[in-house]
Amino acid sequence: MGTIYIKLTMTAVLWGGTFIAGRMIAGEVPPFSAAFLRFVWASVFLFGSFLRRGRSMSFPLKHWSAFLVLGLTGIFAYNAFFFSGLKRIPASRASLIIACNPAMIALFSAILFKEHLGARRCGGIALSVLGAVIVISRGHPWSLWHGGIGVGDLLILGCVASWVAYSLMGKRVMNAVSPEIAVAYSCLAGTALLAIPASAERVWSHLWTFSWTSWIGMFYLGFFGSFLGFRWYYEGIQAIGPARAGVFINLVPLSAMAMAVLFLGEQVEASLIVGALAICLGVTLTNRA
Repeated sequence: MGTIYIKLTMTAVLWGGTFIAGRMIAGEVPPFSAAFLRFVWASVFLFGSFLRRGRSMSFPLKHWSAFLVLGLTGIFAYNAFFFSGLKRIPASRASLIIACNPAMIALFSAILFKEHLGARRCGGIALSVLGAVIVISRGHPWSLWHGGIGVGDLLILGCVASWVAYSLMGKRVMNAVSPEIAVAYSCLAGTALLAIPASAERVWSHLWTFSWTSWIGMFYLGFFGSFLGFRWYYEGIQAIGPARAGVFINLVPLSAMAMAVLFLGEQVEASLIVGALAICLGVTLTNRA
């Protein structure tokens, strides 16, 4: 059991590192090109893992449309918003806004699927939203009423909306297929969709002009952030359940903030610390079993 906790902790660290890698790439590689190359790596490792372990990759053909929707939301839209947003705002701010994902998933599950929330979970959702407002407004929530939210913040909020849609759709799909199959084929569908705008950005002619730093970043996102992170996370869900495994997501923004200071030289403002505490406490309350 100790190995599972180590893997879940390392998953949170790896996912925190995706914001650092994304920020390093965003200044050089166009958003759709970066997202496309990330998931080329991820798809290679995902399907390579199936082949290496001799696992069946078959599924009922009726699920293709569902995989297409998953690829459109969780892969195509999420990563387009992710890389576009990281061009405009620091990695630490982006990680804290995205940390609201679990609370927003719980909220929309209640709205769409009539899941019971209860007072504690409602309080957790409200606390997470408050934390995000503090981060986005840099500690001045009233400024949002006067156009105080920037384009970068809106783009990262697009990540949250995309991931909520992906998660809710995935919840239905994974009643019929395994999580591994759902992730692998949604990645493949998303990669195919990303190839179109990436080609418009002339990704093929620019491949040899990207710096080695960008290539390392895209490999990190594909292997560590996508393939290995999701694999370890699903192992954790199988071992200790989704509620207990989900609590480790609280570590993602904290690891992202620490690495942003260490590797990118970003400054940690007081509003980030207050917002981080509110979001992490809110996510814990929302997902507590």
